[in-house]
Amino acid sequence: MPERKDGTSKYTAKQERKADHIAEGYEKKGVSEDEAERRAWATVNKQDGGGKNPGGSGRKKSK
Repeated sequence: MPERKDGTSKYTAKQERKADHIAEGYEKKGVSEDEAERRAWATVNKQDGGGKNPGGSGRKKSK
């Protein structure tokens, strides 16, 4: 999981649990552990719009 230099995660605990669950599903289908984790985080980012406290101009793609 992506971490900051100070050791904290840029994701919420709920997002981390979601990624773990998604990765487990991919691993059951025979995907390697590294690839499953990559796909899981890509899915979490797509669904939730990235990590916690998104910044920027306040514009976000609608779902």
